[in-house]
Amino acid sequence: MKKFDRHEGLVAPLDRANVDTDLIIPKQFLKSIKRTGFGVNLFDELRYLDEGEPGQDASQRPLNSDFVLNQPRYQGASILLTRRNFGCGSSREHAPWALEDFGFRAVIAPSFADIFYNNAFKNGLLLIPLAEDTVDRLFAEVAASEGYRLDVDLENQRVTTPSGEIIEFEVDAFRKQCLLEGLDDIGITLKDEAAIRSFQDKHRAARPWLFRDSA
Repeated sequence: MKKFDRHEGLVAPLDRANVDTDLIIPKQFLKSIKRTGFGVNLFDELRYLDEGEPGQDASQRPLNSDFVLNQPRYQGASILLTRRNFGCGSSREHAPWALEDFGFRAVIAPSFADIFYNNAFKNGLLLIPLAEDTVDRLFAEVAASEGYRLDVDLENQRVTTPSGEIIEFEVDAFRKQCLLEGLDDIGITLKDEAAIRSFQDKHRAARPWLFRDSA
């Protein structure tokens, strides 16, 4: 997965609480496990005026001009600002896949659903929980200033606003290190590849009868 160290990006505000994973990526788009190609259907029910189906040419679909991600001022946004309990609902890993594939690198909210929180970090998406009053203030600043951008520094665990205000955030040390190194579960395991191969070689030498049919 992509490493995350420091990211500066445009903020898009999704002023909605309890956004569930079916709203993030509707169930009809879960047929693929390639991890890519889901960005075009992120928030599908909100972005488009018709009912989306797999394989559709999204460029021909009617857009909902009122939806935040369709508004010109938020094109190219890579930081999502939203409300409490983001990512609730089913455990589908396609939700962080869709957010990452769309171009988001970080999501800021007062709270996140537990399973979504775990899935996001395992897919290179940084989730930043901030106090509700801080999130309220950020929403107000985004609305008042077109082109509002934030600087997210994972190493030092802080977000810097355009005015220079520094907002510190908490993150689990293990998840932080995985993001900094760009390691998912497989990558973490492969860090011990030499030790694994050494064990396999010794095991094969000590019990050759177990491997006669696998040569």
